[in-house]
Amino acid sequence: MQDTQVSSRDERTYLDHILEQWDRETDTEALVQGPVRLTRAEARDTLFRIGHALLAEGLEPGDAVGLFLANRPEGVLAQLAVHLIGCRVVFLPPEPGRGELAALAGQADVRAIVFDPLFAEHATALPALMERPPRLLGLGPADGATDLLAAAGGQPATRPAAPVLPADEAMTVLYTGGTLGNPKLAGQGRALYDRMVDAVRNAPWLRGHRVLAATLITHGSGHLVSVQGLVSGATVVLLPGFEAGHALSVLREERINSAMFVPPMLYELLDHPDCRPGGFPHMESLFVGGAATAPERLRQAGAVFGPVIGQGYGQSEALGITLMLPDDYDDGHPERWASVGRVIDGVEVEIRDEDGTALPDGATGELYVRGETVMRGYYRDPERTAAALRDGWLATGDMGYRDPHGYLYLVDRAKDIIVTGRTSDNVYSRVLEDFLLSLDGVRNAAAVGVPDERYGEAVHVFLATDKDDAVDPAAVGAAVVAELGELYEPRHITQLRSLPLTRIGKVDKKALRALLSS
Repeated sequence: MQDTQVSSRDERTYLDHILEQWDRETDTEALVQGPVRLTRAEARDTLFRIGHALLAEGLEPGDAVGLFLANRPEGVLAQLAVHLIGCRVVFLPPEPGRGELAALAGQADVRAIVFDPLFAEHATALPALMERPPRLLGLGPADGATDLLAAAGGQPATRPAAPVLPADEAMTVLYTGGTLGNPKLAGQGRALYDRMVDAVRNAPWLRGHRVLAATLITHGSGHLVSVQGLVSGATVVLLPGFEAGHALSVLREERINSAMFVPPMLYELLDHPDCRPGGFPHMESLFVGGAATAPERLRQAGAVFGPVIGQGYGQSEALGITLMLPDDYDDGHPERWASVGRVIDGVEVEIRDEDGTALPDGATGELYVRGETVMRGYYRDPERTAAALRDGWLATGDMGYRDPHGYLYLVDRAKDIIVTGRTSDNVYSRVLEDFLLSLDGVRNAAAVGVPDERYGEAVHVFLATDKDDAVDPAAVGAAVVAELGELYEPRHITQLRSLPLTRIGKVDKKALRALLSS
């Protein structure tokens, strides 16, 4: 057995738990992506070698390392290696342009950027845009960069000696939007990873033998899935990109027990002709998160995959707020299909009005959260931190309410509420979108507010419909009025074959608004 140099009890990190798993049954697969299949022993040795190679590049404990990664085993190991040597992970997502990425890396003061060859063109352009250019380390050969994997090949397969980042510092920094050139970076600390370890110990649905990471590992959902899977000792299977037919094949062929998808991914799976009831006998838990999920689609997923459907709610600033488990769905409470579940251990939630006053159950307001999964703050951004964290409570920007049984229901993002009508009432886009997805022929839906001279805003709806099964806009409008009232009636309806998505699978409402102005 390899000497993994496990820290003292008080110093144990999530990495110690992963390495303990990898020291057992070392021929068991740890990381899989297509033909690449690393055993636990291979993953452990490669992790240690990458750690030594990073130190040989001059990185020191406490340095920030930008990670521009695709979903492949080497990417997961690079992320683990940065933490292993006591450095800070800064995830560089593929969505922003080069200027925004350079601003992100500059604000985080990254000393090196580790990148997948898939992103070589963007990664190699960043140093020229930065005041303090970082070292470039490729997971493979690339012009102007050191091949980190080749360098790791000559390093020892022993755990590098390095201190752990202090518990009060950010271990991982996630991009969460912001204004151009002034990104918001959520800094997550040791408490989040300790909570993940505890969750794996206490939650059987996190202990599947084979776990699918379908979303990007540089985003919150993919990071959580891959880390929790490895802590549990599971084989983590990585999807390099999402295409419904391929994803369904991987679910079957890899005998996946546990998976997590964002809603548009789930919808594409359900609409694929190969997605049929009884076709996934190994599935034990299938969670949906990252955005609001239509109740009708969740019921459809339950009919296909069985009673294994759950939901999770969180955001980069609080990676884990609520869970809706398969057992929470109750025929006696059909409204719960619209719930995102109950608050997880170690977290508190309050619903507050505009003045910050806590509201009773049933009243709609903004969700405030505090606990172990909440960020330490926006990294190197005290002004934004002060605005978002108030006496330890995070203002999420999400609007919702809680029922008497403790189940939370989201109705909108505060910034996506459409204020319209003669009395300037709120149209909650989530409520409207959920209803639209219950209509025949509608595969996906999004509602946005557009300027209106009379009412300030009007409701504009985008529908993803089949080309040969277009819906009748007048019938849609009539159905909305009959179910939700005149306030929710769409002023305009645009039909598309598909709705634009961000790289993490959320409907891109910015792109939809841009369509209207083009």
